[in-house]
Amino acid sequence: MIENTVIFSLSANKQLTADIAKRLGVEVSENVIKRFPSGEILCEPVETVRGKVVFIIQSTCPPVNDNLMEVLIFADACRRASAKEINLIVPYFGYARQDRKSKPREPITSALVAHLISTAGIDRVVTVNLHAAQIQGFFSCLVDDLSAVPLLGSAILEEEKDLSNVVVVSPDHGGVNRARDLAVILGNCPIAIIDKRRKSTLEPEVMNIIGEVAGKDCYMIDDIIDTGRSACVGAKALKDAGAKSVKMAAVHPTFSDPCYDLIKESAFDRILVTDSIPLDERFQKLGKVKVISLAEMLSECIYRIVHDAPLSSIFKIYQKKQ
Repeated sequence: MIENTVIFSLSANKQLTADIAKRLGVEVSENVIKRFPSGEILCEPVETVRGKVVFIIQSTCPPVNDNLMEVLIFADACRRASAKEINLIVPYFGYARQDRKSKPREPITSALVAHLISTAGIDRVVTVNLHAAQIQGFFSCLVDDLSAVPLLGSAILEEEKDLSNVVVVSPDHGGVNRARDLAVILGNCPIAIIDKRRKSTLEPEVMNIIGEVAGKDCYMIDDIIDTGRSACVGAKALKDAGAKSVKMAAVHPTFSDPCYDLIKESAFDRILVTDSIPLDERFQKLGKVKVISLAEMLSECIYRIVHDAPLSSIFKIYQKKQ
């Protein structure tokens, strides 16, 4: 049970918020979100938040700018209504891939968004698998970046009874640490790496596969599936290299066009994702995509924040299941 605490859902994660609240034994508090003909947004709590610990649950997924403005406006409303503490749970943090200057005159938009969130009066931000862990340093408030890899690993263990033939595959060199983490969860199984080059931003090209995948059950692991081009090219390369099956686990299903068509025709046998971003109905009907809920992990996180308990113990939930 949590006392003196209220949980609000904005537009992006209503079902996830309902699932979290149910696990905590509380009701989702009421709020008002209005959009005026001018395009302006009004967000405010219906009930009092004076002296209360507030949790706002909202991914800044598409429509990214609308969802971000809802967060900023609602946080400002709670601050002006004398909330004791404002916590923002962001299952998916938009603009995270704009985390550095890769060429002259580029903005670092993830730093700008972090500054906006801090300025709005938010005391703590909880994220799930930030695209770059260094983004935590952009905030001037408390930040906890949780990992959904143990959650996905636990789901894989429930599906795969025999792990002797499994190989974990990183879709590029930058994701090797994530692949190693999953491989440890799956009983220290071997890993492989897809050596990838890009002809252009939209045209990934696989150059080589480092590791043995012939006759293996391959699990690719990544933090985001966006358009799906890289993932589908990688899956085809693994099948061409003799992989027995190719499955994927990804935390954030952004699934931007033309992802649906690519996945539909892809070599993937299965794709596991979380509900950090609500899944479009088209993907639900594909049969290839399975959603693993973050509700258990995030509800435990909220409970521990309220009771000043360490968040690291959250992952023991999944260790017990393995």
